Amino acid sequence: MRAKKILGISAFYHDSAAALVDGGNIVAAAQEERFSRKKHDNGFPAQAINYCLREGGIQAGELDYVVFYEKPLLKFDRLIETYLAYSPSGYKSFSKAIPQWLKTKLHHTREIRRSLNKEHKGPLLFVKHHMSHAASAFFPSPFEEAAIITMDGVGEWDTTSIAIGEGNRIRMLKTICFPHSIGLLYSAFTYFTGFRVNSGEYKLMGLAPYGNPAYVDLILDKLVDLKGDGSFALNMECFTFANGLTMTGSKFERLFTVKRRLPEEPLEQIHMDLAASIQVVTEKLIRGLVHHARDLTGKNNLCLAGGVALNCVANGKIQREKTFARIWTQPAAGDAGGALGAALFTHFQLLGNERKINPKDAMKGSLLGPRFEDGEIKEALEAEGAVFERIKGEAELLSSVSQYLMEEKVVGWFHGRMEFGPRALGSRSKIGDPRSKNMQNRINLKIKFRESFRPFAPSVPEEDIGPNFDQEEPSPYMLVTAPVSRNLRRHLSEEEKEQMKDPDIRKRVSIARSTLPAITHVDCSARLQTVSEERNGRYYRLIRAFKERTGCSVLVNTSFNVRGEPIVQSPENALSCFLSTGMDVLVLENYILRKEDQPADLVQKYRGKGNPLHQIKARFENLNRNPSRKEVEKFAFTLLLALPVLGLIWMGIIWLSAQALNYWVLIGFAGMGLLLCGLSLVSKSSGKTVYVIWHGLAAIAEWMITSMSTLIMYYLTLAPIGLIMKLFGRKPLPIQYDKNRKTYWINCQGEPELKRYFRQF
Repeated sequence: MRAKKILGISAFYHDSAAALVDGGNIVAAAQEERFSRKKHDNGFPAQAINYCLREGGIQAGELDYVVFYEKPLLKFDRLIETYLAYSPSGYKSFSKAIPQWLKTKLHHTREIRRSLNKEHKGPLLFVKHHMSHAASAFFPSPFEEAAIITMDGVGEWDTTSIAIGEGNRIRMLKTICFPHSIGLLYSAFTYFTGFRVNSGEYKLMGLAPYGNPAYVDLILDKLVDLKGDGSFALNMECFTFANGLTMTGSKFERLFTVKRRLPEEPLEQIHMDLAASIQVVTEKLIRGLVHHARDLTGKNNLCLAGGVALNCVANGKIQREKTFARIWTQPAAGDAGGALGAALFTHFQLLGNERKINPKDAMKGSLLGPRFEDGEIKEALEAEGAVFERIKGEAELLSSVSQYLMEEKVVGWFHGRMEFGPRALGSRSKIGDPRSKNMQNRINLKIKFRESFRPFAPSVPEEDIGPNFDQEEPSPYMLVTAPVSRNLRRHLSEEEKEQMKDPDIRKRVSIARSTLPAITHVDCSARLQTVSEERNGRYYRLIRAFKERTGCSVLVNTSFNVRGEPIVQSPENALSCFLSTGMDVLVLENYILRKEDQPADLVQKYRGKGNPLHQIKARFENLNRNPSRKEVEKFAFTLLLALPVLGLIWMGIIWLSAQALNYWVLIGFAGMGLLLCGLSLVSKSSGKTVYVIWHGLAAIAEWMITSMSTLIMYYLTLAPIGLIMKLFGRKPLPIQYDKNRKTYWINCQGEPELKRYFRQF
């Protein structure tokens, strides 16, 4: 029987992505942001889909199944239930969310078929959000059977779930529902400390070691109710994310006696202490889930997915506790991985195909994105007038790069297929010498334009883990934080010993205790990536070459991007990042570029493009102020036909209200259409002017109509229903914060009938 080709899609929240599975083999997977260059792009992943189809060598019409990673109508149900629960407050959130749903999010079938040029005539399936996450973790894992924990912000209703995976099947056991969520709890503190939700959580985690967990008891007493079985609930009186455009409000500020830090304001000790406290609470919550999953399933292996599973500090601690013998986390644990999970779930569970276990895992190093051939790279470099050198042999290339690293140069490393997921794993990376004391600050401030406190990850060959880190298990996807080996921590001087008596100073001087300062965080830990010949190829061989020259088998590895931009995808992206930052050397496969060799006018052209202010300004450049002649002509004839129709409609309205026909209305509209059409066609400049003005006015009109419609919909329909429900004791949200309650777990029902996967609810 022919292997089925399945396309998985995630979209419309954050980190939209697509993945192609052929006969159970993961052919390709990529986030839309890498192509659109919009960080955490939540739009429909049309470019990612096109890439997957190209990589698979197929057309959309050859797909057997297309699968969406969640149930849109169930999510919409949660949205409406939430507004009913909080009415009459919540209008601002409603007015922003509902137009998006009515315009796009309720029309998934239309959007999917349109993006595939209506070539796909086969079925469209919809898998629940947490099942997609669970499938993304279990099916590619190296385990025949395992417990599965999914933790994120929220899917349709579920925020936390425990499942069991056996062979080619997954069975959901228990769940916790919105609004009670570890992901939203952590994001609330991310917001409160001045970082951006859905992207600043890494910053909060990196800030935590600088603080003292002084607020743990307060959080567990006033904000979170944690039960003995690992279930939990949030005190929603202190949070505003359910019905507002913010995460926290005045009650949250009063609880911690401090105002919310605004972005870019100075970080103070209380912000560091809050970061440390929520990190400890998060670890406590996750530990409770892990122990309950072990008791519930009796399995020795654990799979993790969902955005919270990207908390590598917590991952490292639960791994070292050995509650489970082995733990495997999906490298694209966030929503992007849901696209892959939906496709794999369809292949194994819905179609019943046999699952063959890969003892490493089936993710192929998570290197599932585009690659570029020699000719494509050369063409891109020549088009920009860049000065480059092509190195013929790999040994010579690795030797040259090792020398640059020894000279403390920052190298942009672009090789092979792009990574799938949020981590750079040696294909789209910036690399440096970890022994350099200046490397961390230099990359943070002059190359990535990000906060100086943020740490960098080390890459180390699997066989060299022991001498460098207190870690037993490999960590190929940079999802575990491990202590730097005590053998690499130098002895303190007498002066430093005296300083270390002060706990605040102790936090800040601990980095000097390591002989690898560029990758050692203030708590002497590092977010570890282990590499191997099988997974990482040339990148592994580069580290071995660096070790031969220096005796050091570790490299600094950080993502090839600047703050506010996605990781680079193409040679053009890499060249732009190289020229616009303080990077010294760029390696594009077999090509080497040195900054000092580049023409001054080329460097000047790109200078400042890595600055966040430039990126904000660039958003406004996406407006279509320069339509093509064909677009103008199409627009002109549309006006010619549409305005008389509007005239007829308006004439009918006048007739209904005044009992009289006014033909001058029709003549006026028709005349306006003829005039605007004529102006659009008479010359190129006048056509563009009419086009831009009309679309600007249309945008204003659309905003006014939408605002009025949502206002009426909310206050004349939704709010009264919500108030009536409350009056009769009906509470729309399913779980309330109640310290007298024994558990917050909800038992899951059996597996749905097959026909339910063809529905959006």
